[in-house]
Amino acid sequence: MRILIYSDVHGNLPAFETVLKDAGPCDSYICLGDLVNYGPWSNECVDLAMSLPNSTILMGNHEEAFISGFYSGSNTLVQDFFRQTLLNFDRFQQIKSFLPSYKVEEYLCIHTVHNQNIYPDTIIELDKNYIIGHSHHQFLIKNNGFNLYNAGSVGQNRKIINIASYLIFDTDLNKIEMNLTKFDINLVIDKMKDLLYPQNCILYYKQKQKF
Repeated sequence: MRILIYSDVHGNLPAFETVLKDAGPCDSYICLGDLVNYGPWSNECVDLAMSLPNSTILMGNHEEAFISGFYSGSNTLVQDFFRQTLLNFDRFQQIKSFLPSYKVEEYLCIHTVHNQNIYPDTIIELDKNYIIGHSHHQFLIKNNGFNLYNAGSVGQNRKIINIASYLIFDTDLNKIEMNLTKFDINLVIDKMKDLLYPQNCILYYKQKQKF
C-alpha cells in the first residue's frame, strides 16, 4: 500500500494541489492536522482533504483553536492570521470529526508528541515509532531503536516558504520517503491581497526565504 502522509497545509490550496500532483496516485491519505489558518483557503483545504480516497484526518492545534473560537498564544502575528482566516470559515462540523491519532503499521500518527514543538535537534526519548507534524520542519530522529518522522509542512515551510514537504509510506516495502516539491507562493500572496489580509500577514509570506 502506498500512503501519502502530510501535515500543516494551513489554508494553502496551491501547495496542497502541488503535493497531490507530485505524489501521484496513492492508496490512502493521512493528514496529521492543521489544514486550517494562515492561508486564504481553509474551507477549500478541508474539502479537498476529505474528498481524497481512504482519507484519515487528524486534529491539529489550529483546528482546536478554530473550534473554540479562541487562539491562546501571545504572538500578535498569529493572532492577526487567526482573526482573518476565521472570518470566512464555515467547516466547523467537518473539523470536529477529525481524529486525535491514528495507527498505521508500527507507527503512531499524531499531530505532535506531548504538545511539543519538535525539531531535528530536540532531545527526546522515544518509546515508540511516531509520524508527526506541527513544527513545520521535515526530518527523521532515531533513538532507542525507534524512529520519529516529521512530515514537515505542505503550506508553510519555516525554512523555505515555497517548498512543500510530505512523506510517502510504502507499507509493502516498509519504507518511508521524505519528499519536497516547489509551488507558486505568489498565488497565495495575491489571494491574501484580494481578501485584504493585514499587511503584516502578507509581509510574512513575501519576506520569507524562497527557492
